[in-house]
Amino acid sequence: MSSFSRLALLLALGVAAASATLAQSSSSSSNPTDQAQPETQQPAAQSQGAISVQARIKARRAKRRAAAIHEAYSNRYEAYTGFAYLRFVPGPGTPAIAAAPPNPAVPHGPGLEHAHEYGWNVGATRYFSERLGVTADIRGYYGTAYVYPNSVINGINNPAVSQYAFMAGPTYRFYLHPRYSISGRLLAGVEKGDFSGDTNHSSALATELGLWPDSYVFAFSASIPVEYNLTPKVALRVAPEYLITGFGSTEQYTRGFSSSLVYRIGKK
Repeated sequence: MSSFSRLALLLALGVAAASATLAQSSSSSSNPTDQAQPETQQPAAQSQGAISVQARIKARRAKRRAAAIHEAYSNRYEAYTGFAYLRFVPGPGTPAIAAAPPNPAVPHGPGLEHAHEYGWNVGATRYFSERLGVTADIRGYYGTAYVYPNSVINGINNPAVSQYAFMAGPTYRFYLHPRYSISGRLLAGVEKGDFSGDTNHSSALATELGLWPDSYVFAFSASIPVEYNLTPKVALRVAPEYLITGFGSTEQYTRGFSSSLVYRIGKK
């Protein structure tokens, strides 16, 4: 009887030990899975954090850029003054007179060479937004024309010529940067031509020299001003230009440019 009791006790202890071993093995086998789960989630969390940091950096940069653009281009008014150049045909070159009075049988001479004209340019722009404005522009050009040998007025070969233009039109900044901008500008108005300064202001004699007659004609300008900002209020501008005028009931298509110092006022 006692041997049976011992056997039962040994069996009970064995069953208990086996149950404890199985429980320990099952818990140890489940632990690696539980520990591996945070390890697999950690790279994803790090990647998400890096993306959010980059997004915040880009947002701060975009905000600073927008603030700098607003600081430079939010002024209501802009005034400028500077230098202007034009390569202009000062006349049709008819007729090339060899003797006075003019002889109708003398064939017409060739067209006049392009004259290099230098001058000044001033103007102002009223902006209604950071991009769109209306510009009023005044300019003067001065040069000399080569009219070929003649005997009309004491053999004058290089008479002085000048033009003055008064124009207005829209300006649109199509690219804005904190340091520079690129715009498009269209101007239309009136140009006064003075080609008789060396002929005692006689348009008839100027015409005999092959120059355009003194007159007021239409003027149209298309340009692409490029500005570099020295400060938010002060900039340097270069504007390649195409100028169309109507002297002598014809059209002159002329290339030139202007360079100006720009000053902005009237903060919005």
